[in-house]
Amino acid sequence: MNARTSTSAVTFLHPFMLSGVGSVLPAGTYTIETEEELVQDMSFPAYRRVATSIFLPRGAGSATVLMQIASIDPVELQVALDRDGMKGTS
Repeated sequence: MNARTSTSAVTFLHPFMLSGVGSVLPAGTYTIETEEELVQDMSFPAYRRVATSIFLPRGAGSATVLMQIASIDPVELQVALDRDGMKGTS
Protein backbone atom coordinates (compact mmCIF):
# COMPACT_ATOMS: atom_id res chain seq x y z
CA MET A 1 0.00 0.00 0.00
CA ASN A 2 1.34 3.38 -1.00
CA ALA A 3 0.93 6.21 1.45
CA ARG A 4 1.96 9.82 1.54
CA THR A 5 2.19 12.45 4.23
CA SER A 6 1.94 16.19 3.72
CA THR A 7 2.76 18.91 6.21
CA SER A 8 1.44 22.46 6.29
CA ALA A 9 1.29 25.36 8.71
CA VAL A 10 -1.81 27.23 9.82
CA THR A 11 -1.89 30.45 11.80
CA PHE A 12 -4.61 31.45 14.23
CA LEU A 13 -4.82 35.10 15.24
CA HIS A 14 -7.12 34.32 18.19
CA PRO A 15 -7.44 31.50 20.74
CA PHE A 16 -9.44 28.57 19.34
CA MET A 17 -10.78 25.15 20.22
CA LEU A 18 -10.89 21.78 18.44
CA SER A 19 -12.77 18.80 19.81
CA GLY A 20 -9.78 16.50 19.25
CA VAL A 21 -7.72 18.61 21.66
CA GLY A 22 -10.15 19.26 24.51
CA SER A 23 -8.87 22.65 25.62
CA VAL A 24 -8.57 26.19 24.31
CA LEU A 25 -5.39 26.66 22.30
CA PRO A 26 -3.55 29.97 22.15
CA ALA A 27 -3.18 32.01 18.98
CA GLY A 28 -0.13 31.04 16.97
CA THR A 29 1.19 28.94 14.12
CA TYR A 30 0.57 25.20 14.21
CA THR A 31 1.89 22.36 12.08
CA ILE A 32 -0.76 20.17 10.46
CA GLU A 33 0.09 16.72 9.12
CA THR A 34 -2.20 14.85 6.72
CA GLU A 35 -1.74 11.16 5.96
CA GLU A 36 -3.27 9.71 2.82
CA GLU A 37 -3.27 6.26 1.26
CA LEU A 38 -3.48 5.29 -2.39
CA VAL A 39 -6.90 4.00 -3.43
CA GLN A 40 -6.37 0.66 -5.16
CA ASP A 41 -8.00 -0.56 -8.38
CA MET A 42 -8.38 2.84 -9.99
CA SER A 43 -7.24 3.69 -13.51
CA PHE A 44 -5.62 6.88 -12.19
CA PRO A 45 -3.83 7.71 -8.92
CA ALA A 46 -6.27 8.81 -6.21
CA TYR A 47 -5.60 9.24 -2.51
CA ARG A 48 -7.92 8.99 0.48
CA ARG A 49 -7.23 10.93 3.68
CA VAL A 50 -6.81 8.57 6.61
CA ALA A 51 -5.61 10.94 9.35
CA THR A 52 -5.11 14.62 10.11
CA SER A 53 -3.04 15.68 13.12
CA ILE A 54 -2.08 18.95 14.77
CA PHE A 55 1.22 19.41 16.58
CA LEU A 56 0.74 21.20 19.90
CA PRO A 57 3.37 23.02 21.92
CA ARG A 58 4.25 21.45 25.24
CA GLY A 59 1.99 22.29 28.15
CA ALA A 60 2.99 25.03 30.53
CA GLY A 61 5.04 23.68 33.40
CA SER A 62 5.73 20.36 31.68
CA ALA A 63 9.44 19.65 31.64
CA THR A 64 9.06 16.11 30.29
CA VAL A 65 6.68 16.64 27.36
CA LEU A 66 8.37 18.21 24.34
CA MET A 67 5.37 18.15 22.03
CA GLN A 68 1.90 16.67 21.75
CA ILE A 69 0.15 15.44 18.64
CA ALA A 70 -3.65 15.28 18.47
CA SER A 71 -5.88 13.73 15.82
CA ILE A 72 -8.35 16.27 14.49
CA ASP A 73 -11.21 16.52 12.03
CA PRO A 74 -10.00 18.47 8.97
CA VAL A 75 -13.46 19.96 8.41
CA GLU A 76 -13.54 21.24 11.99
CA LEU A 77 -10.06 22.72 11.49
CA GLN A 78 -11.26 24.61 8.41
CA VAL A 79 -14.32 25.91 10.28
CA ALA A 80 -12.07 27.13 13.11
CA LEU A 81 -9.77 28.87 10.61
CA ASP A 82 -12.76 30.50 8.90
CA ARG A 83 -14.11 31.72 12.26
CA ASP A 84 -10.70 33.05 13.24
CA GLY A 85 -10.53 35.09 10.04
CA MET A 86 -13.97 36.55 10.69
CA LYS A 87 -13.19 37.75 14.23
CA GLY A 88 -12.53 41.43 14.44
CA THR A 89 -14.51 42.22 11.29
CA SER A 90 -17.88 43.86 11.63
